[in-house]
Amino acid sequence: MKTNETPNSVSRILPFASSHKRITLVLGHYGSGKTNISVNLALSLAKSGEKTAIADLDIVNPYFRTKDSLTVLREAGIRLISSEYANTNLDIPALPQDMYAVTDDRSLSCVLDIGGDDRGALVLGRLRPGIVAENDYEMLLVLNQYRPLTADAGSAIEVMREIEAAANMRFTGIVNNSNLGAETTAKIVLDSLSFAEEVSKKTSLPIRMTTVREDLMQELEGKVGSLFPLCLQKNFIESKI
Repeated sequence: MKTNETPNSVSRILPFASSHKRITLVLGHYGSGKTNISVNLALSLAKSGEKTAIADLDIVNPYFRTKDSLTVLREAGIRLISSEYANTNLDIPALPQDMYAVTDDRSLSCVLDIGGDDRGALVLGRLRPGIVAENDYEMLLVLNQYRPLTADAGSAIEVMREIEAAANMRFTGIVNNSNLGAETTAKIVLDSLSFAEEVSKKTSLPIRMTTVREDLMQELEGKVGSLFPLCLQKNFIESKI
C-alpha cells in the first residue's frame, strides 16, 4: 500500500499516472478549475485500467457539476458519486448518500471534487477519519494565477492555508491550472510557471502537473514538465449532442 511522504525537494515533479494514491482530493479557490480537472483525472485513471470513482462533494457551486459529464463517465466505466439534487432545479446543499464508498471500498481509485475555498473544504469532515487512517491519499491544490484572488504567491498561499484549516488536512501537491479560458495561449501557460514555482518553493509542495488544453499540448511539450492535457468539460457535453 502506498503511503504519504513529505516532499524533500520543491523541484520534485511526479507524473500522475504512475504515482497516484488511491484517493485524490482536488481543492482550490472558487473558479480555479477543480471540477474539470477532477473529471479528466478520473478518465485518465479509468483509461489506465483502474476501477475508478469520482465523487462530487462540491456543495458550494450548484451550476458547474461533475454530473454534467455523466454520459462520458458512464461510457468510461467510472462510478459517479453525487447528490441526488445535482443538475436539478433544487439548490439544496446536500452530500451524496453513498459518499462513504470512498473510504469503505478500497478496490476503487477515487477522485474527490471538493467545493471552492474553506467553506467547501468543511465537507471533508465526515470522510477525513477514514481517509487519514488508510493514509493512501493525496490532496492537490489547484492554482490559477489569472483568478483575481490568487494572482500572486502570497494570496494563493493564504487561500491554501484557509482551506487546510477548514479541512484539517494538509496539501501534498500543486496543480498549475493557470489559464484564461478560451483566450489561453502557450505563452500564457509559460508565463505562469514562475508563479507556480514560487508557490512550490514557499510551501515545499511539489508541482504535480501543469494542465493545458489538448490543442496546446504539441506547442508546449518539451518546454513544461509533467504536462497534463485537458478536454474541457463543455466539450465533453457538446460531443454527445
